[in-house]
Order: sequence, then structure tokens, then C-alpha cells
Amino acid sequence: MTALGRGQMTGQNSAIASDYVFDNDGDHSSDQHHYLARLLDPLTFERLALTGVGPGWRCLEVGAGGGSVALWLAERVTPGGHVLATDIKPGLIPSRPGLTVARHDIVVDPLPQDAFDLIHARLVLSHLPQRRQVLRRLRAALRPGGRLQLDEIDITRWVAPPASGGREGEVYGIYVTAMARVLGAAGSDPTWGSVAARDIAAAGLVDIDQVRWTEVWERGSAGLGLLISNSHHLEEHLMAAGMTSGQLREVREVMSAPGFSAPSFEIHSILARRADD
Repeated sequence: MTALGRGQMTGQNSAIASDYVFDNDGDHSSDQHHYLARLLDPLTFERLALTGVGPGWRCLEVGAGGGSVALWLAERVTPGGHVLATDIKPGLIPSRPGLTVARHDIVVDPLPQDAFDLIHARLVLSHLPQRRQVLRRLRAALRPGGRLQLDEIDITRWVAPPASGGREGEVYGIYVTAMARVLGAAGSDPTWGSVAARDIAAAGLVDIDQVRWTEVWERGSAGLGLLISNSHHLEEHLMAAGMTSGQLREVREVMSAPGFSAPSFEIHSILARRADD
């Protein structure tokens, strides 16, 4: 058990809660985490398995969201291990043996030092302007030899597919552009995945292993399901970024239509290790 547990719930004055656009209390939060899990869990779990995580390990899951990764880890570290799952709004994370849930702001709230065998965060640091500072904090929270895994995105090449053409491609492109604008206005860098390994190395971690993953999203896919959910979740933000209610209705119809497909954004999964001191 780490020093941060149920009896020490923190983050009452979260430095990032007001800027993070994907509110866990929102009407579409459960849908968002459902689609994220469908989309990303297979890659995340495959990469985490490479660390050798197993019974007795002490793990930290940062920004646990809906809790799918925290639950996967908890199943593997028991008996004898423990998972601490944190979030600024942790209400969606289920309880399980071997799992502690805590309200915690990774930017400002305390973390135990030299405490964890494995730390994982997915689509968290790209949302934080203080991401390089947070990387140094995560390194210090790892025990010597402990492992870090970050899964992040890069939307640099995330554009409407040429095959769409016409109005479908146009309205989808408007949506993607508005989404990037919304994230940027909140302090996020949705291209950070492509340079995350560089920043991880600069924070003092070693043995860095990075993979890049993309796919094509078709009707009924988790990726397009996520984008449709986000169009509802972020509707006010998207309209403030220049979209109209008519364009939002239209892009939802486009993404639900038979035959529509679009390339995914890039996912970068980076494994690293704190050097033995």
C-alpha cells in the first residue's frame, strides 16, 4: 500500500480540472470511456504485458478514467500486489480487490517516492501543459528499475480521407479541425505522441521502446463511435470553435453512414525504465 490511499483523497483544488474538456461528470462520459477501451485496450494490454507485470507488483494508473486498465492490472498483481488508480474525478472507476481509487491531480498533489514497479498513463500527459514536469514526478515515483508506459496520440496526419470527397470529406474535415482547436485552447497538445519519447528520455528514463499504431475506422467501429460521442460531449466547445449545430448533425450522419471510412489518428505507445540507482 502506498502513502496515497482512500484515507488521503486529494485534488480538492485541482489545477487541471477546469481546463480538461472531457469531464467525467458529463452525460457522455461513460460512452467516451467505453469507446476508448474498445479502441485502445488491446494495444495497451499487449504493451503492459511486455513489462512482466504480475503478482506482488505495485502499480499506479494515472488518469484512470473508466478504469478498464486499472482493473486489468489489478487482476494480474494479486495476490500480494496493489494498484492505485487516480483521477481528478474518479467516480467511474469500479472497486476491486487489490485496487485503491483516489482523487488526485498529478500536476500538484503529492506522490510517494520510489514506490511503484509500474506506472501507466493513457491520453493524460498530452492534455497537461506541465507534461514535462509531470514526467519528472513520475520518474521519481518509480522504484529504481521500475517501468513507465505512456500511450498518447498524434493527430498531425489525421485528415479526411481523399476517397470521401465531396461534402462528406468537407464536413468531416471541419469537425477534425474544430476538435484540434478545442483541445489546443484547453492547453492540450494532440500531436505530443510523436515526440513523447524524446521528453521521456529528457526526464531521465532509459531503455525507451516506442511503437506507432494506426488503422482505418469504418461504420460501427470504436473509433467513429468515439468521435460521434465526442461530438455530443464537446458540443458547446465545438460550436465556440466555429462549428454550427447543423454541421454537427451532418457530421454525425456522415460518420454513421454505410460506406464511410476514415483513417485513425496515430497512437504512440512508449515503454521506458527508471535506471537502477
